[in-house]
Amino acid sequence: MSRIGKMPVKLPAGVEVNVKDNVLTVKGPKGTLTETMKKGVNVEVNKGEVVLTAQNTEADALHGLYRALLHNMVVGVTAGYAKSLIVNGVGWKVAKQGNKLVLNVGFSHPVEVAEVAGVKFECPSATEIVVSGIDKCLVGQVAADIHAIREPEPYHGYGIRYKDEVIERKEGKTSGKGKK
Repeated sequence: MSRIGKMPVKLPAGVEVNVKDNVLTVKGPKGTLTETMKKGVNVEVNKGEVVLTAQNTEADALHGLYRALLHNMVVGVTAGYAKSLIVNGVGWKVAKQGNKLVLNVGFSHPVEVAEVAGVKFECPSATEIVVSGIDKCLVGQVAADIHAIREPEPYHGYGIRYKDEVIERKEGKTSGKGKK
């Protein structure tokens, strides 16, 4: 049995958890999330908390995973998730136009990224992007897709990086003149 899977998930006020035909549904003030579970993991909702139990060895392997997914769903429908990205480069900027994010990041053309259902873009400044939503996996994937458009390089630090990402800078080449 998983140590993580045994821990109960506490439900804040206003959050409902329902299970029907192995589909886990979590409703909260920010929205609704669903997850399809494999058979063998039982979900018991008791006074303000949810406990998961595994019935067989296959479910034992997924016990901790489903508990972590349930916890992420509860946090998502109450507080939500956000990832911040910083654009660093000479003349590089971002702007939100309608439901698209327009990136001018050193290519010959601007790159447009459309909003995905359940994810919002914000541009607090010309060099900052905030990706937010209630689904942790979806927010992380969209942020990773934006990050992959122009990954940071180690010599000048140009690129799109996460706000808390540290880029180790490398020393540039030195001139070969005067050395023999």
